[in-house]
Amino acid sequence: MSGNHRGGGAAGLFVLLTVYFTTLTHASPTILSDLNAPKFRHSRLAKSAIQRQTSNEEQSQLWTPLEHQGWKPCSVSDAASTVPEKSEGYVQVFLDGGLNQQRMGICDAVVVAKILNATLVIPQLEVNPVWQDSSSFEDIFDVDHFINALKDDVAIVKELPDEFSWSTREYYGVAIRPTRIKTAPVHASANWYLENVSPVLQSYGIAAIAPFSHRLTFDNMPKYLQHLRCKVNFQALAFVPHIRLLGDALITRLRFPPSEDNIVSNNYLREVTDLKPKQGGGKFAVLHLRFDKDMAAHSACDFGGGKAENLALAKYRQVIWGGRVINSQFTDEELRSQGRCPLTPEEVGLLLAALGFDNNTRLYLASHKVYGGERRVSALRSLFPLMEDKKSLASSEERALIKGKASLLAAVDYYVGMHSDIFVSASPGNMHNAMVGHRTYNNMKTIRPNMALLGQLFLNKTLTWPEFQESVIEGHENRQGQIRLRKPKQSLYTYPAPDCMCQA
Repeated sequence: MSGNHRGGGAAGLFVLLTVYFTTLTHASPTILSDLNAPKFRHSRLAKSAIQRQTSNEEQSQLWTPLEHQGWKPCSVSDAASTVPEKSEGYVQVFLDGGLNQQRMGICDAVVVAKILNATLVIPQLEVNPVWQDSSSFEDIFDVDHFINALKDDVAIVKELPDEFSWSTREYYGVAIRPTRIKTAPVHASANWYLENVSPVLQSYGIAAIAPFSHRLTFDNMPKYLQHLRCKVNFQALAFVPHIRLLGDALITRLRFPPSEDNIVSNNYLREVTDLKPKQGGGKFAVLHLRFDKDMAAHSACDFGGGKAENLALAKYRQVIWGGRVINSQFTDEELRSQGRCPLTPEEVGLLLAALGFDNNTRLYLASHKVYGGERRVSALRSLFPLMEDKKSLASSEERALIKGKASLLAAVDYYVGMHSDIFVSASPGNMHNAMVGHRTYNNMKTIRPNMALLGQLFLNKTLTWPEFQESVIEGHENRQGQIRLRKPKQSLYTYPAPDCMCQA
């Protein structure tokens, strides 16, 4: 475990990195590559960040939980939230995307079934074309808990009865079928479903809606339907036991790192999870680092990898999107000034260091695959030597059930993220949106990077560390979990107030 090397690691690391910076101008690229040394694009800031020191007062302020903001989760039971005596038929939905996009689709599917007075079939999750993950709803979420939590709101079944067993994704994939609804507009209204799907239910007893992602409006909805959305997202969707068990073990190891003589064994998952510490344990932060090849290429930004990297990303854009990327018409400087470039691991590390996270921070890295691999991650690791991830905290045996399954890996990260003292999302996306909303609902500290500010700061190569730090702190004072009321067209899964929350 990387977390075991705690003793004099920080001092030794400082010496190594000081030597690295001192000899940077004299070392050839080949030598640096052979040493696998971290490559810093913002070397002046990085050198100061490695030498940073924070006071006890700064640390206390950073890790202090959010104060009560005058809002709390609503637990309203509306008269309309009852299951009709007679169902109008069965509603199927087929959901694409990653875990968090599917999560939002599940919530919307429950509400659509409610609108139609129909019975919902447990949603079917499409194979993710990027990660090739075939995980089903039952592989990720606790189905019995889901059905039981919503038993007073919507009728839900695990499978269709035999008379409708023909209604499968294969059936709809080979021909036009009258029971398939494929014209649902993005953000369709409740009336649209009543006018277009109810007749299909009345004629055939079943309606299959695909595509379904983002197919229900957030505006002009009855309050009881909005409350139902919130109930599904924040109460009914619980991960399967083995996800929670592994997540609890990772959380325990982050809060109570094992000593040198307590090395991980194959039974450590059970042993640590059964442990009930008498004291509160240490604090930790979770960093969701989204910096994959798709995002890097689509952004059309320059990430300091030279001509070879820029050509490789341009070729990737041509293959995947035919070269048609809106950002391509702007210069790198324009994109960064507008906050349209994803943060690299190094830039995220500099952000955290400026906010006051010191090199003793227990940092959990929630990420699937970072573009550039360990060479890029090493810059972040040099700033936070106690950084951990699933592989460093759990043995291969413990991770066997989630290995190679992107949705289950993301589920573990989501679970750990919901139990962290601080959550930081490196860039916008579905994981960012889901976590920001869920943690807002629970009044938990969540840092949202000011992308436009950071882009401008990183463009300024003469900026000193004190100037950079002052600007970062000032620019993130109101981006740490403060309640922001949802505006029209915005998602209540990202902005749960006021739809899911009540003023205390």
